[in-house]
Amino acid sequence: MRKSPFIRSPTSNSAYGCFHLHGICAEKFSTSTNSFLTNSSHKSLQMKLCVMISVWISLNECIVIDNDYNVAMEDEMTSSPTSQGTKRKDRRNCTRDTAIIDKLLNGTGYNKFRIPNDDGVRVSVEFWIQAITSINEITNDFEMDIYINEMWLDPALNFANLNPCKHNLSLSHQVLDRLWTPNSCFINSKFAEIHDSPFKNVFLMLYPNGTVWVNYRVNVKGPCALSLELFPLDIQECFLIYESFNYNNQEVQMRWAETSPNPVVTMTPIVLPDFDLIKVSPTLVNAPYPAGWWDELHVRLTFERRYIWYFMQAYLPTYLTIFISWISFSLGPRAIPARTMLGVNSLLAMIFQFGNIMRNLPRVSYIKAIGKKTD
Repeated sequence: MRKSPFIRSPTSNSAYGCFHLHGICAEKFSTSTNSFLTNSSHKSLQMKLCVMISVWISLNECIVIDNDYNVAMEDEMTSSPTSQGTKRKDRRNCTRDTAIIDKLLNGTGYNKFRIPNDDGVRVSVEFWIQAITSINEITNDFEMDIYINEMWLDPALNFANLNPCKHNLSLSHQVLDRLWTPNSCFINSKFAEIHDSPFKNVFLMLYPNGTVWVNYRVNVKGPCALSLELFPLDIQECFLIYESFNYNNQEVQMRWAETSPNPVVTMTPIVLPDFDLIKVSPTLVNAPYPAGWWDELHVRLTFERRYIWYFMQAYLPTYLTIFISWISFSLGPRAIPARTMLGVNSLLAMIFQFGNIMRNLPRVSYIKAIGKKTD
């Protein structure tokens, strides 16, 4: 253990004592120089020589002391528990990202067409609903933006033994084209595409043990099974089916992620003009196909219609029109033109009001609840 740098040296050949303080040399040099200038008026050359020797000894002593101080501080920092716990890895000997990818994909004979595990690959899936933009009763579909998270283990991509500079690698979507993927998709969607503004919205991360994490930001349009018997007090359901297109469940097991209680979450509150999202139900279904059994991940979205607008625009004006038509009964029997005009205008108002509501709804072969109440 080195002596503390703040203890005064007990022995010194200098006429000017010096403390073991970092940066004291500049102060000592200034003091000794002033002493030399003061003694420059002495007549004796011997006295001047003594002063110069004293200055030289003092400066040398301070330089040695400063060096001892720096060494002592380095020893203290090295021996402290905090510095030992936060010691960084020597980056000069680690392997860069590009070298790791080149080694994995080019130096080991990696084949992206081969399933990583002969016993099958388990793919964990999670959905983050960013926004639901519309529900269309005419075309019976809905549109939304969604983040799709997929995670699986590929032992051929293990790079823990390559001494990586990073604990995980964030890679470009172009690297994903060189890796094996489960080729999953929405099999019942009317339209789906990955956002590409300003670039393709695909996030790829590779972990040292070979775990692959992929995140897509997708715009998808899916079907809705609309039933309007109870319109406008109806509850509607829309659904999506997500599965591996190429691999059955003997090769790829599609599963909802178990890292959170709900694998399908909404990132922000869903606000629609006509509906409220009241429930999101993720389920796993095994579906039979001629080529085997497939794991299907179903997402069922339940919406409840906001009926206040329809009461204000349909029911209330209709009832007011009926009440106004009753005024004709208070008119005398001779006011035939007035009674006729009041009755005809009330009937026309009801017809136009009902037609204005129904023209924005799909044509169905059954009577809706709003038609029963306004007839």
